[in-house]
Formats: sequence, C-alpha cells, structure tokens
Amino acid sequence: MATVYERDRFRCNLCNEVFTAAAPAGLSEDTYDPTAASMIAQLKYGSGVPFYRLAGLQARLKIPLPESTQCEIVQEVAGKLQPVLDELIRQAAQGEVLHNDDTGATILALKHEAPPDEGPAQARTGVFTSAIVATTAGHKIALYFTGRKHAGENLAAVLAHRAAELAPPIQMCDALTRNLPKPLAVLLANCWAHGRRQFVEVAPNFPAECKHVLETLAEIYRYDELAREQALSPEDRLRFHQTHSGPVMAALRAWLTGQLDEHHVEPNSGLGRAMRYLLNHWEPLTLFLRAPGAPLDNNLCERALRKAILHRKNALFYKTANGARVGDLFMSLIHSCELCRVNSFDYLTELQRHAADLATDPGDWLPWTYRETLARARGSEPAHGPAP
Repeated sequence: MATVYERDRFRCNLCNEVFTAAAPAGLSEDTYDPTAASMIAQLKYGSGVPFYRLAGLQARLKIPLPESTQCEIVQEVAGKLQPVLDELIRQAAQGEVLHNDDTGATILALKHEAPPDEGPAQARTGVFTSAIVATTAGHKIALYFTGRKHAGENLAAVLAHRAAELAPPIQMCDALTRNLPKPLAVLLANCWAHGRRQFVEVAPNFPAECKHVLETLAEIYRYDELAREQALSPEDRLRFHQTHSGPVMAALRAWLTGQLDEHHVEPNSGLGRAMRYLLNHWEPLTLFLRAPGAPLDNNLCERALRKAILHRKNALFYKTANGARVGDLFMSLIHSCELCRVNSFDYLTELQRHAADLATDPGDWLPWTYRETLARARGSEPAHGPAP
C-alpha cells in the first residue's frame, strides 16, 4: 500500500503569486519515495510482473500508477545505480569461477534496426539474454546482458576488466561454442547436467545402458555432496574427488569407449550420440579432477536465467535497447542480493538514498558491503548474520 499526499495551492487575487502548502514533517520533496522504485523493480524484474498488470493492481487500490510512470521511475533510478553495476562487473572479472549461458529474448526496436556492419554480431538477427554468475572472494555476483551478443562475447567483455596478474579463471558452461570467450583465456569446464540429460531422454529405449550411466553420475554427485557437507577447501575437495571419483570416472570412460568400439551401440542412435557427447568433451567434463574449485554443472547459471525467462513469459519483450539495459541492471542487482542472502528491497532503497555517495565510491555499496557502510555512517556496528 502507499500513501498519497496532495498539497493545496492557492493564488493571491491581488498579486497573482501562488502559495503551495508545506509538506508534512519528515516527507521528502521528491514525487516518489525511494521505496516506490524499489517495489516496482522487485515486482517487474524480480518477480516478472509486467508494468500493465502492476498498473491494474494500483488502479484497484485507488492509487493509480500508469505504465509510463513506472517506466520513467525505474529508468531514472537505473541511471543513479549504474556505478554499482559497473563495480560488480569489475569484481566479477576477478572471480575464480564464472558460469555463463544465454536464452532467447526480444527487443522490439531491434527488429527494425539493421545489425552492425562489423564485430561479432554482424548480420546476426537474434537477440539473447546472457547470464554470468561469478564466484569471487566468497561472494557470488549475477550479471545479465541483453542484446545481439552471445554469452561468450559478453563473458569476454567482462573478462576484459580482469587484472593481468591473475591466473585464468575456471569457466563453466555447456558445450556450445557460442558460450566460449575468444580468445579462450579460461580453464574450460563443461556441465555434467547437460550430458546427463541426454541419457535421461533416451532411457525408455535403452534402459540398461542409461541406468548404468545415471547411477555412475549419481555416485559422483554423492561424493560432491559429501565434500560440501564437510566444508572442504577447494584443494581438499580436489584431492577427495581424485581419490573417490577418479576411479569411477576412469571406469565410465572405459565402458563408454568399449560400447562404441565393440559395436554394442549404434553410433548414430540416441544412445550413441549421448555417449559420443561425453567422450568428445571428456576433458572439460572432468576438470573437477584436475582444478581446485571446478564445479560439476552449470545449474547456478541455469537458475539465474529463470529470472530472464520469467520476464520473457510475462512481459514478452523489451520495447527498446535502453529498456533492456534497465532490466539487466535491476536483475543483476536483485539476483546478486539473493545469492548473497541480502534483502534486495532494502538494498535498492538504501542505494537510492545514498546515490551521491555510491557515485564516488561504489565499492562501499555492494550487496555484501553496504550494511557496514551504513553502520559506519550511523556510528554503530553492523548487525551480524544474513539480512532477512
């Protein structure tokens, strides 16, 4: 709910001067309180509620808020919060592990705009939303980019901010080449969930063979869960997998090779293609046996893409490229808060109230630093534990 204040205005009949009533004590002179923009962003970009549905809800509550007004509010706020997103991109570039993937999107204005004459998107007519989730210094950062670039091209743009002295990061993605940055300055890990899915799809036709593969992968995931339960460091987790998962993976590879070489499986069948997928991508699939911290799958990024997919299902499209940029910004901030277990509504509200401060030092206003910054400003210690 919201409270609407109307300030009376009177004109003097003698001098024609207009007098406006003073606002109630404690109210800002701004037309809309920062919490209004935070809630609009939460509903639109966090929960997938289109502007027209929100406008209908507001009309039923007798507090009208037209679609055009909502759009103006979030666009104005996005400009103020851009420094924080730029800092999140810089921080993500320093990450140890980066997940990426993309999904289809629509920007109406680009349908009538010719593709660029040069660059990787030349003659490309498709539009995509890329999600990048980076793990850095114990924190997770989610970034969204909507446009004609593929996930690999957007990842390359992020990695351009990486410090030169850092070692190449681990990149987790599926085996599509469009997910790879060029040049490939990463340790590539491929997703076991994508490989597993191919066996699930053909399991009704090849139950015995698929059961063997799926049970083997279940064993690997059990070992990974044990490592997580024991809170092993990346190095200890690597040694744990090498000891327990290494022999299991070696046996699976030998079995897959034997099935194909001895012609027990038709190479062009669904099962044969699923087997060849694993063997063709065996090195990136088994990076978790060679590199500390390498994940087993890309589920972290798949979950991040749900926000973009939810928006696409409900709103269908972005009208302009600028509208997509605004959506990417708010999705990035909201999902980064969720990954860091921070109250995203409170976060967006505080960023607006301290827009001047974050413009000068955005590093103090990241999801995991802003509460300490507020505590210092208020002269108190920050509360411990995650935000509600």
